[in-house]
Amino acid sequence: MRNVWFTSDFHFGHFNIIRYCNRPFADTREMNAAILERLNASVKPGDLLYFLGDFSMGGPKAVAFYRNQIARQTIHFIDGNHDRTARKVQHLFTSWSSLSEMRVDKQGIVLCHYAMKVWPPHSRGTWQLYGHSHGNLPDDPLSLSMDVGVDSHDFRPWHFDAIQTIMKMKAEAKASSKLALQDHELVAETDTESF
Repeated sequence: MRNVWFTSDFHFGHFNIIRYCNRPFADTREMNAAILERLNASVKPGDLLYFLGDFSMGGPKAVAFYRNQIARQTIHFIDGNHDRTARKVQHLFTSWSSLSEMRVDKQGIVLCHYAMKVWPPHSRGTWQLYGHSHGNLPDDPLSLSMDVGVDSHDFRPWHFDAIQTIMKMKAEAKASSKLALQDHELVAETDTESF
């Protein structure tokens, strides 16, 4: 299996995002360099990268400038609310969509810039990966969803294996919660029968 990575919310060239999200950078030059350095140190040219929206500020030339600094050739782009300009140069990316359903090693995954409460087919173990919230959306420990934005991971991309470890813990917690609920319902039913 090829290495598969997920990330979002670079906001290259967006000075106000530093203040809005309390990013630890003095300016956009420092922020852009850190994100690119950490991305290129992790994701190798033959790997797959899924980017879940909010790439950069500026015009098409700015988008091309930042895209050309990313080493890998294969970038699947799920657009976000700050990607109006990037949409004009979609050809710089391998694929482009607003919502994507995919599989990695038999694991179903739904990709969207935005977090969802339910997604197809969430009840059968499919994950939902999202960005947009910059690590500020409270995580539901029983939901197989996750913020893969750079603000939630030291401005680095997430590898599929790391996400799989987290989702396995969430699935086990969800199963334990269901068992506890069933035990509680059984005890309640038994108590009711004794009257």
